[in-house]
Amino acid sequence: MEDLIHPFLKYYTAAPQWIKSSIGGVYARFPTRLRYGARYDDFMHDIERSIHDPEWTERRANEKLIETLRWAVDTVPAYASVQSQLRAGMSGVEMLAHFPLLEKASLKSQPEAYLSSAMPARARLVAHTGGSTSIPMKLYLEKYVSRSKDFAYNGTFDSVAGIGPGDCILALRGRTVPGADRPDGPIWMYDPIKRYLHLSSDHLEPPHMARYVAAAREWRPTFIHAFPSALVPLAKWLEAHPAPDVTERIRCVQLFSENVYDYQIDLIRRVFNCPVLLDYGHTERAVKAISLPDDARYFFWPLYGKLELVDFQGQPVTRPGELGEIVATGFDNRVMPLVRYRTGDLAMWSAAPNTLRPGFAAVDRIEGRLQEFLVCREQRLVSICTIGAAHFEQLADADRMQFEQREPGKALLKVLSETDLSSAAKEKLAAGIRSKTQGGLDVEIVRVDQIERTSSGKHKLLVQHLNISHYLGASHVMEDS
Repeated sequence: MEDLIHPFLKYYTAAPQWIKSSIGGVYARFPTRLRYGARYDDFMHDIERSIHDPEWTERRANEKLIETLRWAVDTVPAYASVQSQLRAGMSGVEMLAHFPLLEKASLKSQPEAYLSSAMPARARLVAHTGGSTSIPMKLYLEKYVSRSKDFAYNGTFDSVAGIGPGDCILALRGRTVPGADRPDGPIWMYDPIKRYLHLSSDHLEPPHMARYVAAAREWRPTFIHAFPSALVPLAKWLEAHPAPDVTERIRCVQLFSENVYDYQIDLIRRVFNCPVLLDYGHTERAVKAISLPDDARYFFWPLYGKLELVDFQGQPVTRPGELGEIVATGFDNRVMPLVRYRTGDLAMWSAAPNTLRPGFAAVDRIEGRLQEFLVCREQRLVSICTIGAAHFEQLADADRMQFEQREPGKALLKVLSETDLSSAAKEKLAAGIRSKTQGGLDVEIVRVDQIERTSSGKHKLLVQHLNISHYLGASHVMEDS
């Protein structure tokens, strides 16, 4: 049913709260098989077995990879030329090595070449990326399959966090709240289908925080789903204005969609005093990973998609601790199977033993996307992850910050705060950033009244106008954070 009614979601969201409560309350009681489709149970079975049976998981992952690649070469025009290079008896990994890397720009410029000729148009489910990599695009999922799969995996992530059927979830994930644009309009809404108390991501300034806390007192959420950058302003406000009846009720915080910085996790843990779990995924639904309560690394679901790491020349990265780009081959999308898709996200293989999820690929951290690098004057690249608010006491009172770069070696640092930094504080901050980049970057610091979020409610720490691909060869070693 979810795929059938999804086009009407905007009308449901825009409806008054009493309509959402009545209609949504009834729909929430429908059986999961009816809501999420027949494939939902299949995905849940595979998820459960993959957690407990690593030998079966390895065999099944190889089977799914071979099935995906065979389908691609047999039915997708862009992959037809690979057919002659494949031999009987090859493993999935051996077959995969013959496929070229898929660039986002190629997928955007000729999407029809990546559609399966064996799937009718009625099987296509349109999806749009949010443009976080500066290349927004339209792609296609498989109707009645792709969303069922995501519901299963997201539900499992919730079960790892401990969410039960009666828990209310405070959500700060970019959802627009109808009427929030009016001066006296609501800045939150409650959705009984997923038991979400949605807070507007467009009202994260201090004057609105008391209204958020009042809503939390009314609906009594016990878990949080949030973009890191959207939750941080609320956490900072709660640290300065303690509300233990709200914070002590939270049992776990789950963070989605954005890069997560150490200072953000430290703040969230201080305020809510609970585990912070991380999710990695994307609209393309090619790979997906989560962290665990006892292990902060990212564990990639082996039956969701195949993970590779490649260096800036496109060669495999196999050594732990070496930075590589996440390349994904997604399973279970016969409409538009993405093979060796370059995500633009960077990670490092973990060297530590994996005892909690045997058979799951583990990375220590996801460093950031390719556009989230500053270019130093000698054309070195420095990850934006290495320059966080936690490193600089001058930014302790800032509500938000954002770098913007138009030429190598120089950047603008916009600081959203009630008062401007003193000249001495600006000089000390600029010197700290110059030192952190080994003398490679000078910054001009300005106070601003507003920093725009993306259309999906995310905050970009860096607006990069330079073409990073021109500088990739100049940087093989990234600075430690």
